[in-house]
Amino acid sequence: MWFSVMVVFAFYAAIFIIFDDFDRKHYNILDEPNDWNLLWFSLVVMAGLGLLQLFFAHRMDSRIDRQQSERQNKMRRELTQNIGHEFKTPLASIMGYMETIKENPQMDEKTREQFLNRAIAQTKRMSSLLRDLSKLNKLDFAPELLTCEDVNLSDIVSDIVQETEFAVKAQQMKVNNNIPAELIVNGNSQMIYSIFRNLFDNSISYAGKGSTIELSAERQGSKFWKFTFSDNGKGVAEHHLNRLFERFYRIDKGRSRELGGTGLGLSIVKNAIIFHGGNIVALPNDTGKGLKFVFTLKAK
Repeated sequence: MWFSVMVVFAFYAAIFIIFDDFDRKHYNILDEPNDWNLLWFSLVVMAGLGLLQLFFAHRMDSRIDRQQSERQNKMRRELTQNIGHEFKTPLASIMGYMETIKENPQMDEKTREQFLNRAIAQTKRMSSLLRDLSKLNKLDFAPELLTCEDVNLSDIVSDIVQETEFAVKAQQMKVNNNIPAELIVNGNSQMIYSIFRNLFDNSISYAGKGSTIELSAERQGSKFWKFTFSDNGKGVAEHHLNRLFERFYRIDKGRSRELGGTGLGLSIVKNAIIFHGGNIVALPNDTGKGLKFVFTLKAK
């Protein structure tokens, strides 16, 4: 920056000295003492202003770094508190079930099995939380470890539809998969799987019985595919839409934990899409019922 200022002022001084007298018949640059005085004065002013600008630029950079550091520290503290809170409930439950079994050796087999199954369910919840945190950490701190290649997104979505078939039927839901065959994108296959799997799990858990899930894709220019993932279920109040992608944000905390959610699914979706150079928004469905996610991914 200082060098740029010096160049600009040097150019200004040169032009001013050359054209300071328009009535000259012949230009003899720097042939008068005033020309030299003007040159030295310009150089001093130029250097002073350059140093002043450099000083304020350093102060501004330092201030920005400090603000970013404070913001990151605040986010880390909040994340640590949220993680501790999320682990506290399942750990307390597991400990309670195990202590009850230990202190009651005469407990009937049916009750013992019931307590063990509940403890296992809480263990699975903790495992899911750790897995989701690992994905977010990769996206945040080690994106270079995620390799990209040409990925057949159509096959990934078809696999997820089959994997979630039982859960969809249990909720009396339907899936309309309108993704074109052999749709190829450039990205990380595991993260692309996480995008669509988390969107499916979110709809299955919260859209409500009898809802319909719809997926569609259209080409957006030469570089991107635009996807729409929607359901016609219960929907989300408008004031929640901008916060759906926040980590551990839940509209109904009790119901979310009851369903075994980690509170990180949509955050993984957003971060994975950003990693792939796209963006995502949550909107009310066009039908007036339900929720839709519109996002982009890089084409092949």
